[in-house]
Amino acid sequence: MSAYLLGKKVRYDGGALSVDDQIVERWRSEGRIVFVCPEVEAGMSIPRPPAEIFNGSGESVLNGEVDVIEKAGGKVTNEFLAGASIALNLCHKYNIDIAVLAEFSPSCGSSAIYDGTFSGKKIPGMGVTAALLREHDIQVFNQYEIADANKVLIGEIV
Repeated sequence: MSAYLLGKKVRYDGGALSVDDQIVERWRSEGRIVFVCPEVEAGMSIPRPPAEIFNGSGESVLNGEVDVIEKAGGKVTNEFLAGASIALNLCHKYNIDIAVLAEFSPSCGSSAIYDGTFSGKKIPGMGVTAALLREHDIQVFNQYEIADANKVLIGEIV
C-alpha cells in the first residue's frame, strides 16, 4: 500500500493523505499491510520537487520511451524505476498479489496521472510502479477502490 495513504508524511510536499477506511483498519489489525513510498525507497528526499511523466505514462517510462521530469526540468526517471523495482521486490518477498496505490501519482497512479505539464490536468494512464506491478500480474487498485481490492482478497470476483 502507498505509505502516504496510511498517514506517512512521504508525499513530495512532505504531506500525507490518510485513508480513513474500516477495511484498511481491518487489514492493518490482521497484519496484511506492507507499505512503501517508491520515491523515498529510491533515495529521493522529503520534501522533493514535484515530478510528472512527460509525454507518456508508466508503461512508456518502463519501455525507455519517455522520462519522469521534475517541475524545474531535472530528470528523475532512474529514481522512479528504482523505486518501482523496490516495490516489486517487496511484493515478491511477501507474496503480495494485490496493491492499493495512490491515484494520480507518477509512481502509483493506477488509472490516471498528471499530464506532464504541471498544470493539474489529469490523463488516463498508470504511474511507473503501478505499471511494473501490473506487468508482473499484481492487481493494482487505488484509494477509491479499496472495497474492490478487498473483494479480490477474499476471493470474490470484481
